[in-house]
Amino acid sequence: MTHTINERVGRLRSWMKENGFTAFVFPSSDPHNSEYVADHWKSREWISGFSGSAGTAVVTLEHAALWTDSRYFIAAEKELNGTGFQLMKLRVEGTPSVSEWLASELSTYERAVVGLDGNVNSFAEVAALEQELATKGNITVRTDADPMAELWTDRPAIPDNMVSLHPLEYSGESTSSKVSRVRKHLLDCGADGLLVTALDEIAWVLNLRGSDVHCNPVFVSYLLISPENITLYINNVKLPDDVKAYLMSEHIDVQAYESVVEGLRLYVGKSLLVDMSSTNYSLATAVPFEKVCSGVSPIASMKAVKNKVEQDGFRAAMLRDGVAVVKFLAWLKSAVEAGGQTEISLDDRLTALRAEQPKFKGISFDTIVGYEAHGAIVHYEATPETDIPVQPHGLVLIDSGAQYLDGTTDITRTIALGELSEEQRRVYTLVLKGHIQLDRCRFPAGACGSQIDALARAPMWREGYNYMHGTGHGVGSYLNVHEGPHQIRMEWRPAPLQAGMTVTNEPGIYLEGKFGVRIENTLLIVPAESTAFGDFLKFETLTLAPIDTAPIVLEMLSTEEREWLNNYHHRVYESLSPYLEGNEKEWLRKATLPI
Repeated sequence: MTHTINERVGRLRSWMKENGFTAFVFPSSDPHNSEYVADHWKSREWISGFSGSAGTAVVTLEHAALWTDSRYFIAAEKELNGTGFQLMKLRVEGTPSVSEWLASELSTYERAVVGLDGNVNSFAEVAALEQELATKGNITVRTDADPMAELWTDRPAIPDNMVSLHPLEYSGESTSSKVSRVRKHLLDCGADGLLVTALDEIAWVLNLRGSDVHCNPVFVSYLLISPENITLYINNVKLPDDVKAYLMSEHIDVQAYESVVEGLRLYVGKSLLVDMSSTNYSLATAVPFEKVCSGVSPIASMKAVKNKVEQDGFRAAMLRDGVAVVKFLAWLKSAVEAGGQTEISLDDRLTALRAEQPKFKGISFDTIVGYEAHGAIVHYEATPETDIPVQPHGLVLIDSGAQYLDGTTDITRTIALGELSEEQRRVYTLVLKGHIQLDRCRFPAGACGSQIDALARAPMWREGYNYMHGTGHGVGSYLNVHEGPHQIRMEWRPAPLQAGMTVTNEPGIYLEGKFGVRIENTLLIVPAESTAFGDFLKFETLTLAPIDTAPIVLEMLSTEEREWLNNYHHRVYESLSPYLEGNEKEWLRKATLPI
């Protein structure tokens, strides 16, 4: 693979010289600013060999570098080894920004030209890079070329999988109602139309689902909401007859995916709301300047607050998912002791048990099974090359989830497979304490995730530990497993937490070369109480599965933390035991005994 990457970079540099570029920037996104993208748009991975979901690769005529965050530091070092790409660790002191690195690398050029594909870089990103480079020398930014169109000769096609209906029994609100709410917001902010580019927002508004992106039930398209019309830009072959009939009944016009640029140029309304931070440069600049109303799409915030049907769907999905997870956990230790199990075989077993559950539509992300040192790689994914035997000692970290018609799940459990070190037990208990403290939190309505993040970190901070990823993210309703705008993390995220939002609770500690621990449940934000100081919110734990008690250092837990764990385990047993029998039911009884 290293040889292949070096060949590709060499061909890219030849193309750059022929076309007048001094450097080229490859983001991780697609034309829809997606976190996870269809294979057609994995240009950054193709040119660098780095397979993580987040990162930016930059190639100059002489050097290359890749920026990514702490989730991928260990994996990126391995994947980039020998490729000539230098790893740039985001948010680590001393790491230059892309513009700083480019300015340094291109300082000897009398006139340098940096290229970006305007179809996969947002308007805001291009504008920021242009401004930053303009202050650092005679460096021009061009957005009119995609080298992959010529160099990536076996590039996968844009997917054309079929779209399906997502009925009211799961969505809980009609498309016409959602559109009415969107239009009301547009009037309030002085616009009469909206360009929707995010694939999960389009799926949510239209009550449709697809399979164009691995693990994400979305479909490649654009949606233009104008004062009188709604137009879906999509490859028509993706629409079966029932979906066509549905769109017609909702008065939604269908046009070719590629014709969206022309549709924007001919927009008949007075002002079109365009989110410059997420809309790609090519589309944002296609809208007549005098009609652009820059702002944030209201759909992300609407989608994040789940209605009663969606909330009940989550509870039902978590129940079925919990049954599958318990069956897996009841099997795990004896299977490992019998021998022959690997990280991949554990993944296969868990996925197969989930597939037995009603309404299962696939996994919600690639399962992470990290045994011992692999557990310290935050987004580790076992491959035939990295897969290792799982032994009856130490810790295995399993982060997994599923897509069901009525909800999306995301759960992490770290399990003791046998003898543990004192360090492992202590770290495990610190993570559990943080998880419990966040789950027990009550907070004023209007608070944001950044204001409660420290609750999950406080126990480990006292011992000198920390983790660099976020503590929690929103979860879609049979949609993307990661959704915003709210998050729980150290970095400032001002989006307020609201009743009806789902969010994960997943603190962790990772010791490179040794082991990792993470414990994750998915939560629902619900009303708590009203006092003289206003309305307060709290969390309802949706995830139903035992938390391993074997690694716990009991004397490290407070009375309230023990009570929380015992109450949670009582609820897990009462909820799941009616759906289990025999050895599995008995295993669950023992796993949920009070401590």
